[in-house]
Amino acid sequence: MASIAHDLLPTEATLPTNRQRLFLLFFMGTLVDLVIFGLYDEYSSKVYVAGFGTLLVASVLMQALLKATIIFEHRVLARFKGKTGAGWKTLKYFTAWLILFGSKFVILEALSFAFDKDVHFSGAFHGIVWLILVAFTMVIAEELIARLYRRMA
Repeated sequence: MASIAHDLLPTEATLPTNRQRLFLLFFMGTLVDLVIFGLYDEYSSKVYVAGFGTLLVASVLMQALLKATIIFEHRVLARFKGKTGAGWKTLKYFTAWLILFGSKFVILEALSFAFDKDVHFSGAFHGIVWLILVAFTMVIAEELIARLYRRMA
């Protein structure tokens, strides 16, 4: 098995830089988002995307917005470091929930602004429930793939 993997690798393999790792993380995330978004478009009447080109650009936008949300959440929650007590802990979890939940409205508006009627979520609460379901599925799929990748080491 090691020889097959060795044969697939380039002759001169070097360790990736942080920028290369970030690129691969974003690239892999975008591909996962593309597949998940496409499956929801294909098999659900609540998610609509006009075509593959729109799906691709919408996946890139969703990936960027989801990553920006996570960065923002981590920076805000870093302010709670060293704070103790039940009140601080409750406030920390509420803040995390508020950022993660509120970001879905921002994402929905960004998609609506960027694509007008070419990307549409329908259903409960003007489609926000389906957007949350799609985003949650994307994040879970990315995490499962990342865990699989780490186990291969």
